[in-house]
Amino acid sequence: MRLTGTGHASMRIDTGAGSILCDPWVNPAYFASWFPFPDNSQLDWETLGQVDYLYVSHLHRDHFDAEHLKRFISKKATVLLPEYPTSELEDELRELGFTSFLRTKTNEVMELDGGLKVMVQALTSPTDGPIGDSSLWVEYDGVRLLNQNDARPSDLDIFAELGHVHAHLLQFSGAIWYPMVYELPTAAKTAFGKQKRDRQMDRTIRYIDDLKASWVFPIAGPPCFLDDELWQFNDIHGDEGNIFPDQQVFQDHYTELGYDNSVILLPGTVSEVGVDTCETSQPVPDVREFFVRKEEHLREYQARSRPVIEAAKASWRHPEIDVLAGMKRRIEPLLDESIYLAKGVGGPVRFDLVGYDGESVESILVDFPGKEVRPAADEKVRYRFRTERALVEHLLHIDEVDWVNSLFLSCRFSAARIGQYNEFVYSFFKCLSEERLQYAEGWYDEHERAVDAEDITLGDWVVQRRCPHLKADLTRFGIVEGNQLTCQLHGWRFDLESGRCLTSVGHKVRAHRAGEPAPVTVDAESAG
Repeated sequence: MRLTGTGHASMRIDTGAGSILCDPWVNPAYFASWFPFPDNSQLDWETLGQVDYLYVSHLHRDHFDAEHLKRFISKKATVLLPEYPTSELEDELRELGFTSFLRTKTNEVMELDGGLKVMVQALTSPTDGPIGDSSLWVEYDGVRLLNQNDARPSDLDIFAELGHVHAHLLQFSGAIWYPMVYELPTAAKTAFGKQKRDRQMDRTIRYIDDLKASWVFPIAGPPCFLDDELWQFNDIHGDEGNIFPDQQVFQDHYTELGYDNSVILLPGTVSEVGVDTCETSQPVPDVREFFVRKEEHLREYQARSRPVIEAAKASWRHPEIDVLAGMKRRIEPLLDESIYLAKGVGGPVRFDLVGYDGESVESILVDFPGKEVRPAADEKVRYRFRTERALVEHLLHIDEVDWVNSLFLSCRFSAARIGQYNEFVYSFFKCLSEERLQYAEGWYDEHERAVDAEDITLGDWVVQRRCPHLKADLTRFGIVEGNQLTCQLHGWRFDLESGRCLTSVGHKVRAHRAGEPAPVTVDAESAG
C-alpha cells in the first residue's frame, strides 16, 4: 500500500485495487486565517486528483475544500460517504459535480472491486464537527491502514479486532481557538495553553498505545497563520503554551517516550507500507532541517499568499445588511424551538461588533432564556464575543449555518466568559438551521434519558464506566488524582465528592468511595 502525503490531513492511498484520495485541502479556510503547512499548492494536483475513490471525513473547511474539489478532483471518483444523520455532505459534493456515492454503514466492512476493503466509522454527536466526524479503515492484500484524522472515538477496539493495523494516521496538534482568543492575563493564557498542549499529546499517545500499529503518521495539523493579525499563533516564538506544535515537535516528544516508529508525512512524502516494512522517500533532503527553518518557510509562504488574504478581506463587507435584523431572522426561530441547547446555555450571550472604523461598537444580545435577539443594554452576560462587524455581515450574506466552522475557527475574535466552559454555546452556533437544530436537540434528548448503570473502580473510587460528556470508556481514559477524575479523551475533570463537572456546565458524574455504599437516589417523580 502506497501512501502519498498531500498536506494536513490529506493523503492519497494507492493499492492494486484502486486509489483513494482523502480530505484534499489547499485553499485558505475560516476567513483566510488557516493555511495548510507545509505549502501543498505546488503538488501535481491534476494527477493526484485522478482517483477511483474520494473520502471526505467531515465538513470542516480544512477537510472539505469546495474550490479545490471542484477544480482538481475527478468527478468519476466514487465518494465513500460516512453515515451521517443529515445529507449535508452528500448535498455539497453533488453541487460540486460528484454523482457516484457509496453509502457506508458505520463500523461495517465493505469489500470493493479487486479485494479492496474499507470501513468508515462515523461519530455523530453535536460536538463532533458540524454534524459529524469520521475515520477510514482500509485493507488490501493483508496490509491495513487507519486514517483517524481529527476523529476522537471512545476506543479503537473495532479497528483492532479486524486485524493488526500497519499504518495509523491521526491528529496530534490543536484545532481550536482556546485559549488564544480569551481575554486573559498572559501568564494564565500560557498556563491554559500548556495544559491543552499536554492533553492533546497525551490523548494522541493513548490512541497510539491502544491500537499498537506498526507505523504512526502524525497528521491533521497544525495549520499555519499567514495574516499579520494572526501571525503570533504560529509555533515559532518559543511559547510553551502554543497549542499548534508541528510534526517534528510531536515526533521528538514521541521519541523521548521511547518510540521509534513514527513517519512525518510532508506534501510529496511517499511511504510504501507492507506487512513488515515501511520504506519512505521525502521531498526534502533533511526533514529536521526543514522544520528548523520553519519561520523562513512561513515568511516566504506569507509573501506568496498576501494577495489572497487581501482579496478575501475585501469581500467580507456588506454595509447594506442590517446585522441586528439579520441575526433576529436567523436565530430567533431556532431559539423558539430549542429546549436542551437553550437550557444548556442558560443565559444571554453578547456579540460586540466593531465597525469599519475600528472603534465604534454595536452590541447585540442573544438572549437564550428570553428567546430573542436584541440590542444589548447593561445586562451581565456569561459569554461575550468581540469581532469585526464585517465578519458577521458576511456570515449573514452567505446564509452560513455553522458559525463555529467559520467565525470561531478563524480566531478572528476575542472572548470572555464568567465561570466554566459551556459546550452548549458552541453547539448552538453550529446548528443555525432547522435540520441541524432538530438533530442536536434529538441527540441531547436521547442522551439525557439514557441511563449508564455500569460502574468501575478507579483508585479509591467507584465511578460510572462512561464519561458523562461523550461516553468515553473511563477504564481507558479515566485518571483519578485525589478527589478528581480526569477523562483524557477531551480533558474534562470532575469532583468525585460531589460529582460536579469542573470543566463545563452540567454532565454530573456518578461516584462514591470504594468500600462505602452507593448513595441512594430518589426518582424525582416518586419524590413528588
